[in-house]
Amino acid sequence: MDQSTRRLTVAQALVRFLSAQYTERDGVRHRLIAGTWGIFGHGNVAGIGQALLEAGEQAMPFHQGRNEQAMVHAAVGYARQLGRLSAQAVTTSIGPGATNLVTGAALATINRLPVLLLPGDYFATRAADPLLQQLEHPVEADLSVNDTLRPVSRYFDRITRPETLVPSALAAMRVLADPAETGAVTLALPQDVQAEAYDWPEEFFAERVWRVRRPAPDPVELAEAARAIRGAERPLIVAGGGVHHSEAETALRELADATGIPVASTQAGKGSLRHDHPADLGGIGHTGTAVSDDLARTADLVIGVGTRYTDFTTASATLFRNPGVRFVNLNITAFDAHKLAARPLVADARAGLEALAEALAGHRVAAAYEAEYRSGKERWEQVVAGAFRADDENAVPTQTQVLGALDSVVGDADVIINAAGSLPGDLHKLWRARSPRQYHLEYGYSCMGYEIPAGIGVQQAAPGTPVWSLVGDGTYLMMPTEIVTAVQESLPVNLVLIQNHGYASIGGLSESVGGERFGTAYRYRAADGTFSGAPLPVDLAANAASLGMDVIRAKTVRELRDALAEARASDRPTCVYVETDPAPTAPPAQAWWDVPVAEVASREAAVNARATYDGHTAERRRHL
Repeated sequence: MDQSTRRLTVAQALVRFLSAQYTERDGVRHRLIAGTWGIFGHGNVAGIGQALLEAGEQAMPFHQGRNEQAMVHAAVGYARQLGRLSAQAVTTSIGPGATNLVTGAALATINRLPVLLLPGDYFATRAADPLLQQLEHPVEADLSVNDTLRPVSRYFDRITRPETLVPSALAAMRVLADPAETGAVTLALPQDVQAEAYDWPEEFFAERVWRVRRPAPDPVELAEAARAIRGAERPLIVAGGGVHHSEAETALRELADATGIPVASTQAGKGSLRHDHPADLGGIGHTGTAVSDDLARTADLVIGVGTRYTDFTTASATLFRNPGVRFVNLNITAFDAHKLAARPLVADARAGLEALAEALAGHRVAAAYEAEYRSGKERWEQVVAGAFRADDENAVPTQTQVLGALDSVVGDADVIINAAGSLPGDLHKLWRARSPRQYHLEYGYSCMGYEIPAGIGVQQAAPGTPVWSLVGDGTYLMMPTEIVTAVQESLPVNLVLIQNHGYASIGGLSESVGGERFGTAYRYRAADGTFSGAPLPVDLAANAASLGMDVIRAKTVRELRDALAEARASDRPTCVYVETDPAPTAPPAQAWWDVPVAEVASREAAVNARATYDGHTAERRRHL
């Protein structure tokens, strides 16, 4: 055993260690930590900052961000594009730089996507106490603001002595690379410890490969699942994000081809089958298609593959209405596999689907059932075509016509990124996903501001891929700052900026629950004190241009289509700005979503909304 040591600071040792970590799955190797995002302050500039400088770009590429939350979003977009096999780190100073990580960390953990967070922390030695930006707690002296990251991290440690880095760093890598455990991982780094020297064993810096396993299903669970599927008359597969993370799309297609079982998809799972596959029914749940939701209501067996079954997927526990409906859940985590009192099939999605296909050899659903869902799919395609179609090319486009114009321009490899507002619902119902990575919707946390930095992360992960970040004016105003990063790095992210003068999605929701669109419009105050005056005279296109983007303004459907084609051909970050016709053209929700309504109210809108709400809640059931 090598007993030699190397004297480095804690920060230098950590960077060197990270540069030697790899994942491997199916014989393909990736850098586990492929780069580090950073904004420097007094809590990390002399530690991690100096260590990154000393290591050099080849050992650890550095990316300069403008907002700490956005840096996490970029890292998450990167990890998702690469199937969670490669991740990035994010370093910040202490104080607000560290707490700005919390939203991004929650997003990463909820979506089961790996990111390594390296926030600065207070002096471990307490040589200076209190420090600038220190939160003093009267009875918990070891508490820091970084503890806000504990509940949103899959692993958390504070490195208060150099030697504790060794076991902690190894544990951090294990969690990041584990498909059943992954999410945000936080190593809080006191600023004095970052700069402290230690004699590190050379073995700590040896190349390590973390194998991403594909656990096979238990034979008994597999047999029970196959028996349940063979006995079902109206089975339905619900494909979740785990299909993509496992690269199980081919296995899913082969199972659907062999058995005829239809496939509906969650927001994270859309694109598991190509949109024109005969068994692909599109989205499911509150933002799903009519054919998916109709089949879900009558399904006698629901086969979940890599899904968490959020309330949007289950229509707040009102979607699966067949009195005898049962569930089989294929998931790499037992926690998810047991949801809805299901028969669990705890396994990697690809391994599990391949095993199911073998166990179901010769089995196929009834021809009448196939004919039924294929007919429903054809009817929904007519709905999509109608929503995308513009009879007047010189008219101001509606939001669905914006998607139709984009649909006519993109290729199979393009990536569409969105996270919040009314666009997720329209996209889930209408978008024609052409490839597994094309549909990139962050709808686990639905975080406004995700889209632009995530576009940067996708560009870094897949250079040369056309990337489209779709945002409304509300989302744009939340976090446009990483436009500067895209410009600095010459990353040709395409921004489609839709101006509709407020929070369109929440405005519609507010109206439906008796809130009368209160506080959702971007307008001047009127004489009665409400925000119902003229639209605000903001020019978001000019703002994007001031941050360095090329900007193309489009006023009509024809101009929009031309602008999108021009942006796609450009090698510069480009914004296509369009003001849309606010008239709703998207098909209505095909299933309910539970947003509680005031039980008592004096305003008629809320009283009526409560009556409607009570009618929906009566349809909710627990699956036992």
